[in-house]
Amino acid sequence: MNPQISPPKIILDTDPGGDDAFALLWLISLVKQGFAELLAVTSVEGNVNAKLTFTNACKLLQLTDFPQIEVGRGMIKTQKEIADAAHIHGNDGLGNLAKTLPSPQKSYEKARYSDEIIIEKLTAFPGEITIVALAPLTNLASAETKFPGILKQAKEIIIMGGAFNVAGNVTPEAEFNIAYSLEAAEIVFNSSNNLVILPLDVTRSLIFLPEMAENIAEVNPESPISQFILALAKAMTQTSLSYRETQGISGFLVHDAVTLAYLFYPETLQFRRGRVEVEVFGKWTKGKTICDRRHHAKMGANAWVAQQVNSADLLAAFVEDLKSLVEY
Repeated sequence: MNPQISPPKIILDTDPGGDDAFALLWLISLVKQGFAELLAVTSVEGNVNAKLTFTNACKLLQLTDFPQIEVGRGMIKTQKEIADAAHIHGNDGLGNLAKTLPSPQKSYEKARYSDEIIIEKLTAFPGEITIVALAPLTNLASAETKFPGILKQAKEIIIMGGAFNVAGNVTPEAEFNIAYSLEAAEIVFNSSNNLVILPLDVTRSLIFLPEMAENIAEVNPESPISQFILALAKAMTQTSLSYRETQGISGFLVHDAVTLAYLFYPETLQFRRGRVEVEVFGKWTKGKTICDRRHHAKMGANAWVAQQVNSADLLAAFVEDLKSLVEY
């Protein structure tokens, strides 16, 4: 565990989503252990529609006994550049398991919009908040558009997204979170020099195996969290095998978990500094992320981009922290 003088204040921007759910469970474990402070969860449309991502976030917080954390609602997009990912995550976003989770105490219609929460929190705690973005960057871009310069008030913006030297996962060049809202990605990339980007280049090796879920559940088999982890891992593994996301290995990719590894287990990752942009017009390369690594480009660098990951150590830490979560 990376020693911290005080627990980092975090806003989790997410579109649950199977791997989002696992990242949220990991973060809640870290919160319960006193290593992190979760200020809010800002839901956004992406893997499934805005109402479902809001409801899923609420259900997961209810499951983990954190219903008091505010959940923001994402805007409903009327025009989409690509389709959602329900074919991977299930029609409800959670492997068709949402019905097994506790009913949320919050309603989408009464919740504040996610961009409002981001603006409020960054204004209240300038330079103190880390935004962990696991989803399309719609909320962050909206906050920046409404309140220019607000994202510069974040201590860091950690983004799971992009594909630099590997193939994309929605087109030959584009990764889902970036491709879902290219304009939003462009706004965010030009809003701050404190970006940390965890692309498919490193996440494609993070295969969560069924035996890992079993090891977690063995700690407390009767825990509703254990039972959910087992069921979601099974559902996600089935779809991952169907779409050959793991090259035939039984398991599924926990893309979003890598964002928390950067914060709490940084020794598992290696980075390089550069200027990151997104291609918004290309016929064949639309949605591709580019990192200018030339020496003179470093003067205008805006991001640290992950280059390598020790997937074994990262997944081991992930499993141990989830074991801690189900013990409670």
